[in-house]
Amino acid sequence: MPAQNHQVLRQELKYLLGRGEYAALTQRCQAVMHRDSHAGPDGSYQISSLYFDDLGDTALLQNYAGVSRREKFRIRIYNDDPASLHLEKKVKNGGLGTKYMCPMNPEQLQRLLDGDLSWMMDTGHPLMQELYARMKNDLLRPKTIVAYRREPFVYGPGNVRVTFDYDIRSGICAHSLLDKDTPLVPAAPGQVVMEVKYDAFLPDIIRMILQEGTPRVRAFSKYAACRQYDI
Repeated sequence: MPAQNHQVLRQELKYLLGRGEYAALTQRCQAVMHRDSHAGPDGSYQISSLYFDDLGDTALLQNYAGVSRREKFRIRIYNDDPASLHLEKKVKNGGLGTKYMCPMNPEQLQRLLDGDLSWMMDTGHPLMQELYARMKNDLLRPKTIVAYRREPFVYGPGNVRVTFDYDIRSGICAHSLLDKDTPLVPAAPGQVVMEVKYDAFLPDIIRMILQEGTPRVRAFSKYAACRQYDI
């Protein structure tokens, strides 16, 4: 799974697909793109994230309002592997996006969930210190788990990454990211989110693949979908 600290704004497009569209697009992607090296034998991996928001649900309301520049904090884990646990801040500005990351460990996560924030300033990592300040000053708190399967494809020219996210499930206010028995419920049944990310340009061959039968770009937030049960 990606471990670098992204700082360059990348173009980001998002599409909401049905299962038929998903099947057709993955076939076309396989013809010219490579599977991401982190994908398992079935071509996918599991992502689980614990999202933060403040008491006024600012991040959620900004999603609904379509605010151009917004950010979210989340703690993410891949394939339930504690070694992959890390903190992220995702920043969106119109059609551009980037993210900042720093490692975490299970003990730090549990202390945070227990309300013990004293260790965060001692990590020396600016992102962890920023989250500490936001939790202290803006009362940012964990809100819910967002979990899904991701099928990723990559293409070298343009640094293109196309991902298909499906089986999106909500923890409904659950915070136990490392508990495999945490109950999850479907949040977007039958729907697949396709995300296309690239640097300065999108190669013509990729553009043609995606334009053929692909619905128009539309806003969709997995976090907002997973909050529908508790607002």
